Amino acid sequence: MTEFTPWASLSGGVLIGIAAILLMALHGRVAGMTGILSGVIPPLGTDWKWRVAFLAGAIAAPPIYLLLGGNVSFNVPVSMVALIIGGLIVGVGVFFGSGCTSGHGVCGMARLSPRSIAATCVFMIATFITVFITRHILGL
Repeated sequence: MTEFTPWASLSGGVLIGIAAILLMALHGRVAGMTGILSGVIPPLGTDWKWRVAFLAGAIAAPPIYLLLGGNVSFNVPVSMVALIIGGLIVGVGVFFGSGCTSGHGVCGMARLSPRSIAATCVFMIATFITVFITRHILGL
């Protein structure tokens, strides 16, 4: 069963939205994690400093939350092989979809980009189908 956490979810969504707005307002860039990450993989982009700062914040935020007394329950009910296969599938999707869920779903839809709206609809349909198959047909 998934925990119902409306206040934590709302707070997280607001923080993601603020970060996306600030990045667009201050740097004219979309807060898509794969696009940000691609600028810090050699050869480095000319704007690598803000990209490193953004990624460092994303990595540091959970430990800081824990240090401040927060609790993160994390349970992965699948094998390492399934995680690796899932990661590869997501990587292929990011490549062919020209971006990730954060770039399309958060930033692209906010800009009313038809490509991002279509991509997000595909993400969601694929998610529904995957969850249905794994939980109700395969019983995982």
